[in-house]
Amino acid sequence: MTEKADIAVIGLGVMGQNLALNIESKGFKVVGYDHDAGKANAFAEHRAKGKRISIEPRLDRLAAQLKVPRKALLMVPAGKPVDELLESLALFLDKGDIVIDGGNSFFLDTQGRCQKAEETGLLFIGTGVSGGEEGALKGPSIMPGGSPAAWPEVKPILTAIAAKADDGAPCCEWIGVGGAGHFVKMVHNGIEYADMQLIGEAYFVMSRLLGMQEHEMADVFDAWSHDDLQSYLVEITRDILREIDSETGEPMIRKIKDTAGQKGTGKWTSQVSLDLGVAAPTIAESVFARCMSAAREERIQTSALYSWPTMPASDKVQALDDVRQALLASKICAYAQGFRLLREADREHGWGLNLASITAIWRAGCIIRARILEPIRQAFLDQPDLANLLQSAQFASTLHMAQEGWRRTVSACVLEGVPVPALASALSYFDGCRSARLPANLLQAQRDYFGAHTFERLDKPGSFHHVWARSRSKTES
Repeated sequence: MTEKADIAVIGLGVMGQNLALNIESKGFKVVGYDHDAGKANAFAEHRAKGKRISIEPRLDRLAAQLKVPRKALLMVPAGKPVDELLESLALFLDKGDIVIDGGNSFFLDTQGRCQKAEETGLLFIGTGVSGGEEGALKGPSIMPGGSPAAWPEVKPILTAIAAKADDGAPCCEWIGVGGAGHFVKMVHNGIEYADMQLIGEAYFVMSRLLGMQEHEMADVFDAWSHDDLQSYLVEITRDILREIDSETGEPMIRKIKDTAGQKGTGKWTSQVSLDLGVAAPTIAESVFARCMSAAREERIQTSALYSWPTMPASDKVQALDDVRQALLASKICAYAQGFRLLREADREHGWGLNLASITAIWRAGCIIRARILEPIRQAFLDQPDLANLLQSAQFASTLHMAQEGWRRTVSACVLEGVPVPALASALSYFDGCRSARLPANLLQAQRDYFGAHTFERLDKPGSFHHVWARSRSKTES
């Protein structure tokens, strides 16, 4: 009798293939399917050849090859393809079988799919998978959420294939019910957008403001990869800046068009932050920066109309240290915004998110893995109810020491006309968070003046409306 498979992987693009190979390498048998028969057969004949991976051309035959309860991991584009596949696959599944959506689905879609599946007796998991193609093959960070009854069944597989942190812990843990897993992955990606933009702005300051060559900048990022700024993104930035174009002999970075793409998760993070009333300006500015980059022809035309200001050259050693401080402080603010959003969403949806646990599963495998995650984890372990990372004593000390260089960097960029929207918005966020008083009292007065929206007073409780002098005189006349 043919041995049945432990799990199916449906969708054999590069991510699906790499996850299938990762699962098989950990001792599990896999059955794969793709609606593109040519892609599935090519995988079977090459990368999967000689391994415990079989390919089935039909979903009914695939379901028949699975151990009970059946487990199917979907690696297909978010949106309509997921719903269509779920509808087709459900015809061949039984009560208690498990479907895992491993794509970047919107968390509210996942909540709806989870509820619908449970109504039919199926169990549904929406899981974030971070780490790109290499992570999928060698060990990603995995963020599962959905039907709690499914977790014990899939835990052995998911924790086996996940990346391992320095302490040996798998970078995979149950996040919560409904769309919790995909929400956490969405916020992860929002922080990723901000981190990438901040690093890009640091590179831009070195290039435009300090006139540094690519090999010099690579050396700086290499030095930063060994201190508090150590991260996967800093390390690959160093490698990118050292890469030479074989056709021209010039640095490869000079040949790449300055228009950035996006798949929507950063936009979702920004939209949800507005829905929940949580300030996440650095994440939002990073999304807008990509939108700005897309308008390249418009930017080129506009640039011809304006000359650049010229400022006296600054001390390069001091300026580089200032950029380092600006990047570190802004990164802390980006993480603070992401975790503040997670806490507010948890309050809204009742998922029971464990912020220390979430931080722990980002320590390896994922795109935002970085040295800073361990002190963030410790901050939430020390203060589980910590409202904002900026209130942590350790990060308060770091930000206090970094702010002078941060301000000099942003100021120099403003004076020189170098756009640094993420660095500047992070600084404004920091200043907003540390301001005991903001000008919102004037906003409330304005709203009350023109719309009688009322306001609260500092000296007594209640809601008040004031008949303003000019408004009163107009009414009387």
